[in-house]
Amino acid sequence: MVVVVGAGFAGVEAAWALASRGVPVRLFEMRPNVPTPAHTTDYFAELVCSNSLKSNADTSPAGQLKNEMRALGSVVLDIAAQHRVPGGEALCVDREAFGQAITHALSSHPLITIERAEFTPDACTAFLNSGQKVILATGPLTSPDLAAWLAQITGRANLYFYDAVSPTVDAASLNRDVVFAQSRYDKGEGDDYLNCPFDKEEYFAFVEALVSAERVPIRAFEAGGKRDATQDELEGPFLEKIKYFSGCTPIEAIAEKGPRSLAFGNFKPMGLTDPRSGRRPYAALQLRPENKEKTLYSLVACQNRLKWGEQKRVFQMVPGMEKAEFVRYGVIHRNTYVEAPKVLDPILQMTDVPNLFITGQLTGVEGYVESAAMGILTGLHVARLLNGQSIEQPPRSTAYGSLMAHLADDTPREFAPMNINWGLFPEIELKDKSLRREQKLHAAKAGLQDWLERLGS
Repeated sequence: MVVVVGAGFAGVEAAWALASRGVPVRLFEMRPNVPTPAHTTDYFAELVCSNSLKSNADTSPAGQLKNEMRALGSVVLDIAAQHRVPGGEALCVDREAFGQAITHALSSHPLITIERAEFTPDACTAFLNSGQKVILATGPLTSPDLAAWLAQITGRANLYFYDAVSPTVDAASLNRDVVFAQSRYDKGEGDDYLNCPFDKEEYFAFVEALVSAERVPIRAFEAGGKRDATQDELEGPFLEKIKYFSGCTPIEAIAEKGPRSLAFGNFKPMGLTDPRSGRRPYAALQLRPENKEKTLYSLVACQNRLKWGEQKRVFQMVPGMEKAEFVRYGVIHRNTYVEAPKVLDPILQMTDVPNLFITGQLTGVEGYVESAAMGILTGLHVARLLNGQSIEQPPRSTAYGSLMAHLADDTPREFAPMNINWGLFPEIELKDKSLRREQKLHAAKAGLQDWLERLGS
């Protein structure tokens, strides 16, 4: 028997993957006995936010990931197809019917035993001491006691309670006629950072747009407050808590302190020389590599609470980013996850705690589909271990391999959750963007077939 904790997207898929391969599962879900500030039902895989599971198009990264999940027997995608509602290219579902059907499917499986109870650190320790494997799929709203225990066994520096990260862009979409590579005062490698140089007029236009842009309202559960808290009750305490935990003030809040605040802070141009003019720019937004291949760059110190459409509009005003493609937008919200490159092994097992596996959003992926995908993979790995089969890792070319490469990437950086996107796939040296993406998909499909053959599927 395997213990799975949490019946969100990841826990549901992990339990189903195990049971489908003949492994009995004990699935713990604390709702409705112990409610969360975000959930409103006792359904498994409850859709808390959007009812969209992203693009279903075969030509998109999310579509390729779904194809790989379907090939491994995804219960989430099977039931989502049965309860699909119009949503254009996206896979959107009737959230009520979907939640009911997922709950019924797992509750009816003869190898899955459901326990509606909070899972405690003592229970986890007892199961591990008895030699049983435990999969934690508790997501961003992990209960306080379990989160504190995770912090203890991982080292508090390797467990994040808030997601305060900057936008990330596809490197191929930057204008290299404007953007230049240089570390401040030429310290470190010459291409450690890319720089977007502002002149005075460009800088003040950007600041004006930034401070007037529409922002995302703070939700009560992000601040650990009551569900019906007013915005005034949340703003001050929440932002103070974010600052306390992360040292990350939203960039728009810094700009509100004065129009030149960024030029003297986050965008300070000291030690930089614009090769076009041979002079120091008025201000400079720096970009830092997000992966070893340098196909993705994050905007340094640009965490924010702007709505996504506003982020695209405002940051595309930055010189050299006029056509930037955003693979992740900046966020500041509650989101518990581990620093995967430091604490997880290649099969998502805790390196210092044998038989304890982490899956879903806790690993450092972002989104319903990505969380579900990790659940399937963890369930598959554990089932093969118990059935005496070899572990077969997904090829690097696949969507699965690309997500796993992100979780294993120990590049010095601020580790942050990531959706599946083009920049995570292995780079292909072609100038034509459409051909480059076509080749990435071709390689992913070929890799999937190779993987399925090795799995015996």
